[in-house]
Amino acid sequence: MTTIAPPIDLSHVVEAGMITYKGLPAPVICDFLSREASRQHYAPGVEFQIGRIDMVANTGTYVDSPFHRYPDGKDLSEIPLSSLANLPAIVLRVPPGRRAVSAAAFDRLDVTGKAVLVHTGWSRHWRTDTYFEGHPFLTFDAAELLRDRGAALVGIDSYNIDDTADGARPVHSTLLAAEIPIAEHLTGLDQLPDGGFRFFAVPVKIKAFGTFPVRAFALAA
Repeated sequence: MTTIAPPIDLSHVVEAGMITYKGLPAPVICDFLSREASRQHYAPGVEFQIGRIDMVANTGTYVDSPFHRYPDGKDLSEIPLSSLANLPAIVLRVPPGRRAVSAAAFDRLDVTGKAVLVHTGWSRHWRTDTYFEGHPFLTFDAAELLRDRGAALVGIDSYNIDDTADGARPVHSTLLAAEIPIAEHLTGLDQLPDGGFRFFAVPVKIKAFGTFPVRAFALAA
């Protein structure tokens, strides 16, 4: 009998009151229809819960589409599944203490057609004040290399793929202009093998939306 390795979960849990990005509101999660209230609609012993959530798109682990940056870019409903699911993938391990991850870090990697996941370890600070300050990020030349060598998707387990002190957001601008989706706020990248796995990060198919949470995960190839 063939043993199939279980999926590796790479997503943070979305919880009421949590802050993903400093300055953006936390999600409000509640019942629209509680189990108790539902009982009057069904047979004895039957009940259902219908939940309600009010949140900004940049909540938890999420994917950015070109529309997030560019008004004429593809929105979430227009990104093909082939850009988000079952992608061959590799992980880049960033040494502890390094903030700026430049093109040199990717130079020897074969990134063509692959999801490139950047493991910085920053997700260990999730839901602490430390998470918002001094985070690792990619540089402009790293984004150019990944674009020019045909990366399919780029993800990071950090607060932002760009340096938030740089209002030009060169990494978002470069990758999304090339229709390369970005996955941010990943976690669990330490569980991944260095190669030989597939990556999935599929959001809801929403029109005129540029960003939405995903259940990101990996499967061993």
